[in-house]
Amino acid sequence: MDVLKNYVSGSWVDSVSGQTSDNINPAAKDDVICRAQASVIEDVNAAMEAASSAYDGWRKTPAPERATLLLKVLRRMEERREEFVRTITLENGKTLRESNGEFAAAIKETDYQIGQGRRLGGTQVPSEQPGVMCYLTRQPLGVATLIMPWNFPLSVACRKMFPALIAGNTCVVKPADFTPMSVWLLFQVMDDVGLPPGVVNYITGRGSVIGDTLVTHPNVMAVSFTGSTEVGVGIAEKLAGRQTKIQLEMGGKNPLVVLSDADLERAADAAILGAFSCSGQWCTSTSRVVVEAPIYDAFLNIIVDKVREIRVGRGVDESTRMGPVAGPKQYKTIIDYISIGKQEGARLCAGGSAITHGDFGNGYYVEPTVFADVTSDMRIAREEIFGPVLSVMKAADFDDAVKIANDTVYGLASSIYTKDLDKAQRFIEDSEVGLCHVNMPTSWKEPQLEFGGIKDSGRGLPEAGETGAEFFTDMKAVYVRR
Repeated sequence: MDVLKNYVSGSWVDSVSGQTSDNINPAAKDDVICRAQASVIEDVNAAMEAASSAYDGWRKTPAPERATLLLKVLRRMEERREEFVRTITLENGKTLRESNGEFAAAIKETDYQIGQGRRLGGTQVPSEQPGVMCYLTRQPLGVATLIMPWNFPLSVACRKMFPALIAGNTCVVKPADFTPMSVWLLFQVMDDVGLPPGVVNYITGRGSVIGDTLVTHPNVMAVSFTGSTEVGVGIAEKLAGRQTKIQLEMGGKNPLVVLSDADLERAADAAILGAFSCSGQWCTSTSRVVVEAPIYDAFLNIIVDKVREIRVGRGVDESTRMGPVAGPKQYKTIIDYISIGKQEGARLCAGGSAITHGDFGNGYYVEPTVFADVTSDMRIAREEIFGPVLSVMKAADFDDAVKIANDTVYGLASSIYTKDLDKAQRFIEDSEVGLCHVNMPTSWKEPQLEFGGIKDSGRGLPEAGETGAEFFTDMKAVYVRR
């Protein structure tokens, strides 16, 4: 069985600890996909030293030349598409269709950020002094720590790592405990291409053991993290008062508003896609649907009928529409929240149980679940469940719907379905999120636009788009007299 070694200074190396942990297939608990090393602080220190040693040479490499090297990585990734897709499904649980979608997103993110190698620059402005040229230029920061989530192990890795590299930084990357192999495959590709030793480094291990060192090591000049709000806020507190830049992509409680004039079938399809893709484990998943009162019952009936058609099963089965949740901790959390919803008095309309009969008992399966008559004071409406649980809420009118949608500590994504352009524009203005959609699912994103939240969903410059590489740079103002 494969043991995923660390990648430090251009070589695959053993952890100092000599210990490993099993990477379990969430669709079949007895299927150990591989083993990842249980790294310790000494391993992190070695990776940091390697990244620091490589930094000067990498930052002085012209950005177009860096882009040429990284373009080779992109091409090698495309050659190994099937291997990436199957690995994502095996260790995450999502369906093959969803894993194909993630791979396609990773390619798009990578392609866009590589292009920044010829676009990343400053601006020239006129000086008040004769014979003086004034301009702005960007400089890399140094060593960046990149901490990945388990729900999008490949695409988020690409969304963080390639802008950091194209801007001239070196990286130490930690994958999520659930999904180390997807990122390991990416590093195999980078090793094949032959990036200079130390430019990229890969470390597996428990956050409780190596997390503090990864973010507080004196060599680290930037930290980009995707994960829970609790952990993200903890990182911000640890780095308070330091020069280290932080980029935190955290939780969401994303609303989809449906007005009375909306196309109900399309709105329902968007809600189903957003709520149950990846078993509801996207940070941009639709967790709340806010529906105007005149169409509430009709829309609820459509949703429930569509949910009952969702086929749950192993992600490798082409006919599966929803796979297992990612692991035992997530499984327990979701089941507990379903119980909380029942206790709070929400009306259970679909699902509501773990699936344990037959082969399902060997995996972490939860029924796609719909609660109706959910109110804003209920925990299932306020707290991030991160699972296949959809709360349907009634609004008196448009203004009430916006109020309900914004009544959350999170501010990642939102959507409204309506034919009324005026209300759509008002929603865009008033929705307290970083990503806003009209007649589209809450989960939609494209690589040329920034991706990030406000409130408790994000800190620092957002990922992707123009700020993807901008985050990993400092601006320098230059004055030159002839």
